[in-house]
Amino acid sequence: MSRARRVGLIGAAAGLVAAGVGAGLAAERLAVGRARLKPDADAREPFGRLEGRARVVLADDGVPLHVAEVGPQDAPLTVVFTHGYALELACWHYQWQGLSEADGPGRLVFWDQRSHGRSGRSTREHSTIDWCGEDLARVIAEVAPSGPLVLVGHSMGGMTVMALADRYPELFRERVVGVALMSTSPGKLSELTLGIPARMAKLIKPLTGRTVEQLARRKVLVERTRRVGSDLGFLLTRRYAFGGPVAPSLVEFVEQMIAAVPIDVIADFYPTFDDHDKLGALDVLHGIETLVLVGEDDLVTPSAHSEQIVAALPEAELVVVPAAGHLVQLERPSLVNLHLRALCARAARAAGLAA
Repeated sequence: MSRARRVGLIGAAAGLVAAGVGAGLAAERLAVGRARLKPDADAREPFGRLEGRARVVLADDGVPLHVAEVGPQDAPLTVVFTHGYALELACWHYQWQGLSEADGPGRLVFWDQRSHGRSGRSTREHSTIDWCGEDLARVIAEVAPSGPLVLVGHSMGGMTVMALADRYPELFRERVVGVALMSTSPGKLSELTLGIPARMAKLIKPLTGRTVEQLARRKVLVERTRRVGSDLGFLLTRRYAFGGPVAPSLVEFVEQMIAAVPIDVIADFYPTFDDHDKLGALDVLHGIETLVLVGEDDLVTPSAHSEQIVAALPEAELVVVPAAGHLVQLERPSLVNLHLRALCARAARAAGLAA
């Protein structure tokens, strides 16, 4: 195997590890070929092509943050969606479609986190969950400066919501009436095994950060391979993003989202997960309608992390979705949307907006 090909494959794998969708699965071309030949229910789905009212919000350090709004601008309730690491706002595809209908819960706000999607590039020093929390505060201040809020966060997006609560508890006391924490964790992410046997994970984990750093230094070579796509990338994405069979086009959509995030961005954010500890911030959510939702087969942020959140918030609703993985909002959208609608309805009642 040539050096370029070897580095490229490592880049694909390491990118997926750092993005929260795993590594360590042997690629088998035959398996991929068979998967891609199966009927594809999502073949015509306009993934990544939904358009809302676009605007730019400047973060406190000047990074431009891309925001898209859908639904009535004068709606009494605003729902803000925050995506995860190495993804973009398009990962909320089915929530955008399903909750922006006439009977939807209100105005929907989606945004790309710094260095992701259409947002501007952050410095390495500001590529942290705490800075993402500050960004969410700016998005709210600019796009939804008044009125009740429901905050929905997936994976790193849920951690961003926790960072916001840690820094701005008064916002939660005064305006936040509902929170959904999906496939996320309050901390102890350094203990994750990504489905790898514990003994092996202990050996691999210390090497992963260094590997990502080394790949970031070979950015041009690594990106050339990641963006082209590979059987390895497809298999890793299918294995670690989902819990059961999904349409090949959905796997490819997620694979492309991850590949679109530069390897040096992945490297910049990687250390923040070891530092993440927001268990104490969950106290701010007491008395707020809270949904904690996770896929039963999530290998990235296993259900034990959601159970830890609920242990700190006994009044929260815990939903463990059977046969679903980390990207549960794409894998089981109807069920996720049902629970988000119910959360928003409870939050609206709590805010006196509905009978």
